[in-house]
Amino acid sequence: MTDETGAQLTKAQQIAAELKAAIERGDYGPGDRLPGENALATQYDVASLTARRALKILRTEGLVETKRGAGARVISFHPIRRRGPQRLARGQWGSGKAVWSADDHRAPDVDQITVSEDVAPPQHVSDVLELTPSETVCVRSRRYVMDGRPVMVAESYLPQSLVAGSPITQADTGPGGIYARLADLGRAPARFREEIRVRMPSPEEAARLAIPADRTVIKLARTAFDSEGRAVEINEMTMDSAAYVLDYEFDA
Repeated sequence: MTDETGAQLTKAQQIAAELKAAIERGDYGPGDRLPGENALATQYDVASLTARRALKILRTEGLVETKRGAGARVISFHPIRRRGPQRLARGQWGSGKAVWSADDHRAPDVDQITVSEDVAPPQHVSDVLELTPSETVCVRSRRYVMDGRPVMVAESYLPQSLVAGSPITQADTGPGGIYARLADLGRAPARFREEIRVRMPSPEEAARLAIPADRTVIKLARTAFDSEGRAVEINEMTMDSAAYVLDYEFDA
C-alpha cells in the first residue's frame, strides 16, 4: 500500500490509514472506542507493537485520545476554521466584534492571561517595532481554550510608550479588542502581515497546549501596521495543528 505520493507505507501506517478512513466514513463516531491493540493485532496479523504504533499515529494527528485502561476513543472536537482576511477586516474589530466571531459560531475562553511590561524584549520584536534600546514593550500573554481543550497560546507585543494608561494594558481590552483600542489611540491598523511556519513544539508549548510532544504546532506571527507603515503590534501565536484549518479567501 502506498500514499498519495507513491511512497510505500509501513504496516502501522496502513492500519492507521484504514482506521482514519473508517472514522471519516462515520463507522466510528465521536466518543466511540476503536478496537484495542490486541484486537487490531489479530485483525491485521501484526505484532501488538505495530498496532500500538498505528493508534499513536491517530493520536498524533488529533483524531483519537488514548487513556491507560480505556483504549482509544474518537475525539469529538471539530477543528476551528480560521478565516484570515475576514477576521482582520476593519469592519470586524472596528464595529466592536471579536476577531474570533469571523471564524465560526463558537467563542473560545481565555483561561490564562498576563499583561506585563518587558524591559528586555526579544531583539526581533525591538527591530520590527523600531524601539530604541531604552524602550520597553507591553506583553499580553494568553491561552485560548475551545470546548474545554487548549487550542492556542499567544503573545502580543506593543510599544509601552504607545499603550501606557490605555485598556490594552488591562486584561479586558473592551469591545473590538486590541485593534479597536489602537484606533482609539489614533494608530489603527491599516495593514497586516502574517507569516506561517509548522514545526515540532517545545516541551513548554506541548505542556501548555496539552498535546503529544510529537504533534506539530502552527507558528503564526502577525504584524499590524498603521497608516504610516509603522508596526504597532506583533502577535506570535502557537496553535495546535490538529485544532485548526487555516482558511484564506480573497479576490484574484
